[in-house]
Amino acid sequence: MAGHNQFALLGQRRFLPFFVVQALGAFNDNVYRQAIIGLLFFLGVSTKERSIYAMLAPAIFILPYFLFSALAGQFAEKLEKQRLIVITTTMEIVIMSLAALGFLTQSMPVLLVALFCTGMQSTLFGPVKYSVLPSILKPEELTGGNGLVEMGTSISILGGMIVGGMIFTLAGSHGPVVASVAVIALAVAGNIAARLIPKVDAGAPDLKINWNPLSESLAVLRMARKQKAVRNAVLGVSWFWFVGTILTSQLPTYAEINLGGGSTLYIFALALFSVGTGTGSLLCEKLSARTVEIGLVPLGAFGMSAFLFDLYFARTGAVAASGLGVAGFLGQPGSLRIVVDLLGIGLFTGLFVVPLFALIQSRTPKSEMSRVFAALNIQNSGFIVLAAMAGLLTQSALGWSVPQLFLALAIANVLVAGYIFSIVPEFLMRFLSWVMVHALYRLRRTGIEEHVPDEGAALIVCNHVSYMDALILAAVIPRPVRFVMYYRIFNIPVMRWIFRTAKAIPIASPKEDAELMQRAFDAIDAALAEGELVCIFPEGALTRDGDIARFRSGVEKILARRPVPVVPLALKGMWSSMWSRRDTRLGRMRVPRRFRAHIEVAAAPAIDGTATDAAALEARVRALRGGEA
Repeated sequence: MAGHNQFALLGQRRFLPFFVVQALGAFNDNVYRQAIIGLLFFLGVSTKERSIYAMLAPAIFILPYFLFSALAGQFAEKLEKQRLIVITTTMEIVIMSLAALGFLTQSMPVLLVALFCTGMQSTLFGPVKYSVLPSILKPEELTGGNGLVEMGTSISILGGMIVGGMIFTLAGSHGPVVASVAVIALAVAGNIAARLIPKVDAGAPDLKINWNPLSESLAVLRMARKQKAVRNAVLGVSWFWFVGTILTSQLPTYAEINLGGGSTLYIFALALFSVGTGTGSLLCEKLSARTVEIGLVPLGAFGMSAFLFDLYFARTGAVAASGLGVAGFLGQPGSLRIVVDLLGIGLFTGLFVVPLFALIQSRTPKSEMSRVFAALNIQNSGFIVLAAMAGLLTQSALGWSVPQLFLALAIANVLVAGYIFSIVPEFLMRFLSWVMVHALYRLRRTGIEEHVPDEGAALIVCNHVSYMDALILAAVIPRPVRFVMYYRIFNIPVMRWIFRTAKAIPIASPKEDAELMQRAFDAIDAALAEGELVCIFPEGALTRDGDIARFRSGVEKILARRPVPVVPLALKGMWSSMWSRRDTRLGRMRVPRRFRAHIEVAAAPAIDGTATDAAALEARVRALRGGEA
């Protein structure tokens, strides 16, 4: 799998038609909404009437998410997913035909009814949009696939706004006809692409539909809160929508007052944010090395706040210039800084949200996934409404400027991120592990994706070379791992917090602390009984000469109590890297000779826990490591 590129998915039928459907859907929604605004200008309605529409339209579009998300989640769970996508895109053709009638008759009531129906169709498509990915992608492709979807969505929204806004400008009196043809043609194209998606089995075909939207909404919200990590990933995605709503809703005013431009400069600023988001989304696979790397979430959160802070200080007040185009703005002092800030906010937003989607998909049972994403849509809608209210309150009641609102958003982002990471320290622990491992080593993975199970209990055995071994393995194994480690290593200052957060299990020899050893074996058995991954270093101590020492009988005691599959792992190249015992203690205090050492973690196929022993596992790890100490 080395050399895999996420863009290769765009050449495969299992992904490309789905990608096209979701991109066309986002594009068409925004073409339609912007074309309505163009029609209002075409009809010459007053500024007051346009303002009423600007407030009314988002509420009409988002109302179905509150009303129908719970039902949509059940349908997405019960029905074969490709069939459901075809149904929703067929609905889009009917709805856009109604919208075309509204354009041709220049009837705002008809257009607003169609807008409500568009929100309803998007509500039905929402749960299947993300719940289908784990069925068509391999676990190691989830991050890259989500990155492509987020990139496609960001660029489609931007493109749809630009095209929809230009229809009446370019077509003039033919605008209603062009808008009608455009939205219907895009809906038909999406339906054709939907029919090319391979069949995807239903998550829970025997599910009994609860037609009460209120009780079912409460039920799916509770379902999304069952796992702490998933619950806070859902919270993180909703916060992403809060931040994005405030940013995009304030950009028109920011472009006019603080940048000295008009609609063209607003589109340019929105394009910078969208391109940044798309770039950050695509970078996730490269930075995570094709795992679900939630360590990127804190990086994304801190980066978002850093660039929001800088955006405030880059331009705190209004500018004297007005009517600037893109070229005129770029010629102004400080413009490059603002460009970088908008790109940076978008980039780190992508790094923040893509791993959260991948985490929800990887840790939610397939029989519940569509309903969990339905709960996500309900919560997202609430956060979007809160963002709109926050923008109105801070500006109308408190009199804040847009830069002041951006500053408040940066501070709030730090507080919310800190809250999420304090409740689920796994996010921050993975971030610290990711930073430390990628700063100190050049890491290669072999066989991890194929041989470490995606779910269920398993015991991982590995040779023990350095104090960094557990962090390195945690960085390459996408699932949380319970490490069994010598209590003196567990108690290393600073590292102790990481190990404790990761629920590592400290152990001692019977001579040192027999009670601690017994507690460790009990904790191992309990973790395996819960279907977790447990990793032990059967040598019992760091190697003193680079060779693999005899595996002790503790692994046999574990398997005697709980005969789970055993996955052999081997660390290669660690002996000559930092923190092994190759050097004296004084030598380890100096800058190591092999900083950024090339190391490898290799995995072999799982072994039946009832048909192995310590000696056989030692032989397997030796063979896997070969001559690379």
